[in-house]
Amino acid sequence: VVQLEESGGASVQAGASLTLSCAASGLTSAMGWFRQVPGKEREALAAVQSDRRPRYADFVKARVTVSTNVAGNMLNLQMNRLEPMDTAMYYCAARAAPINREDLLRDELYTTWGQGIQVTVSS
Repeated sequence: VVQLEESGGASVQAGASLTLSCAASGLTSAMGWFRQVPGKEREALAAVQSDRRPRYADFVKARVTVSTNVAGNMLNLQMNRLEPMDTAMYYCAARAAPINREDLLRDELYTTWGQGIQVTVSS
């Protein structure tokens, strides 16, 4: 069973940049980053699979970039110009089987989730 471990969460000031990392213990086909604020639905940020063509949610695509390593078992999320509204628990997710690229941001299609990591942005 693949396990995911997130790192890089922090408390930062508005305007800062932050990079979150997700390491998978085994092979995955697709990996993505999602976030959730208590009381709100989880929202997708970005995801990529083995073709290395990422998909970004429209509301963050101007401020985030994802990157993977050669082995494809790590997914980094770089976030720029952070705002207080970015405060959330951030989750890494993965799945073993490939999916259609247009489905990459559908969280219900991911089978493995990390524990989550907190990002707090203060004004």
